[in-house]
Amino acid sequence: MSEQFARVEVSDAASDLLRELAAKHGPLMFHQSGGCCDGSSPMCYPVGMFLTGPSDVHLGTLTVDGIDPIEVYMSESQFEYWKYTHLTIDVVDGRGAGFSVEGPTGKRFLIRSRMLTDPELAHFGLMPEV
Repeated sequence: MSEQFARVEVSDAASDLLRELAAKHGPLMFHQSGGCCDGSSPMCYPVGMFLTGPSDVHLGTLTVDGIDPIEVYMSESQFEYWKYTHLTIDVVDGRGAGFSVEGPTGKRFLIRSRMLTDPELAHFGLMPEV
């Protein structure tokens, strides 16, 4: 049995909110930027409302039962700071980011992070050479 490695995943609470948002807005995507206005909040958009470019890194695809897969991107400059971490998109009560679709729900997405394990570091080619 081979291990599955992912840079990003989603909490159960965030999955529930994503199902609600997808029912209203259709297929969704995330972009994690280092922007000034909403800090480094993960921003959720209907697919096509935010265009990624060559300076964006594809972190992975979230699978949430009942909805289309959700692609997750991060700006290349932000990725340099986060490349050694595993990210979990979660949700808490509070005012959502101004441009993110959860804004009117009374909830907001946030990132929880942990350092990548040695097997994850090796999988992503980030183990230091000795």
